[in-house]
Amino acid sequence: MLTIGIVLLVQHTTGSYGDAGAVAAVTGVSMALFAPQSGRLADRFGQRAVLIPGVLVHTAAVGALTALALAGAPLWVLFAAAVPTGASVPQVGPMVRARWAARLGGSRLMPTAAAFESVTDEFTFVVGPVLATALCTGVHPAAGLIAEAGLTLAGGLLFAAQRRTQPAFGGPGTGGRGTRASALSVPGVRVLAVAFLGIGSVFGGMQVSLTAFTQEIGQPGMNGLLYGLFAAGNMLAGIAVGAIAWKSGPRRRMVAGYAGLAIAASLLWTAHSAVLLGGLGLVVGMFIAPALISGFTLVEPLVPASARTEAFTWLTGSVALGQAASVTVAGRLADTHGSTAGFLVPLAGTVLALVTLVVLRSRLVPRPHSRTVARGVGHRVPAAVD
Repeated sequence: MLTIGIVLLVQHTTGSYGDAGAVAAVTGVSMALFAPQSGRLADRFGQRAVLIPGVLVHTAAVGALTALALAGAPLWVLFAAAVPTGASVPQVGPMVRARWAARLGGSRLMPTAAAFESVTDEFTFVVGPVLATALCTGVHPAAGLIAEAGLTLAGGLLFAAQRRTQPAFGGPGTGGRGTRASALSVPGVRVLAVAFLGIGSVFGGMQVSLTAFTQEIGQPGMNGLLYGLFAAGNMLAGIAVGAIAWKSGPRRRMVAGYAGLAIAASLLWTAHSAVLLGGLGLVVGMFIAPALISGFTLVEPLVPASARTEAFTWLTGSVALGQAASVTVAGRLADTHGSTAGFLVPLAGTVLALVTLVVLRSRLVPRPHSRTVARGVGHRVPAAVD
């Protein structure tokens, strides 16, 4: 709800998709830069200690950004307000995944848990854009952001109250003179981060380009529906991935799913009707889930438990960074060349990421009997299933 709420509000107050996309991009970049630091703090001090102040700051920051936009503040002021808004986005998704990994590490149920988590994520992608668009177009241009802040505050505090499932934190190497290597020092995490940048380009490019497309055809209310179809495909595929007992390993599944995603995303710019665009969006969404789920599943054998929350935040931060960049580029393209040009952004992002993934796929398999050091903790890496 945050990105699309910002796009709809700022476009309403400035009349420019480019400006709206730029403000949303600053939020995404800020989140991408600060999310891994939030993950490291959660690994060190516990999730609750990071989450509670985070949701309070985020609620205040969203309120300030909303007020400034409605007051007609200059664009640079909106950029400044967008920084704390993005930096304070609570990393609930990575924290939940870290809890699953702590409970099911090494279990065959881990891919199912990752799929379940993806499905619940995608449910918010189905409901969130529809709700934000309905509120912004039917109630008030700021209503979407206000609802996002309220839901984040309530949900964040409720999640923080679940102390029993919180993974262990602190321990050797987390304080004093211990070495604290970043989870990003693991080669496989860097490859996954690039792949997730491409996925972020799909999210951002779709959000802006669908908004511009529905404006062009005179039916802005269809924006939430079309984006909901895209997210519904993701959710349905997530259910299927979790239900199937896979014989192939997560690395192969990710490469195959990503190839399908790149092909499907390459067709978006050819759609010139809402029906065709809705169908293509559904197919694109169906390929995102296998790539996301496989990527998150690969973190468990690649990264020590003491750095998993940080690793997950690097991946979600990469999605946010890719989304931010694509929102900016797609917004400028939509302003100057129309919505069709904006759909070229997911094409470019997924193809470039696929090439990287294929070339460096060997780094997604930890070497048997090797030791990965993260934050000063030696961790023997089990042989991964290809």
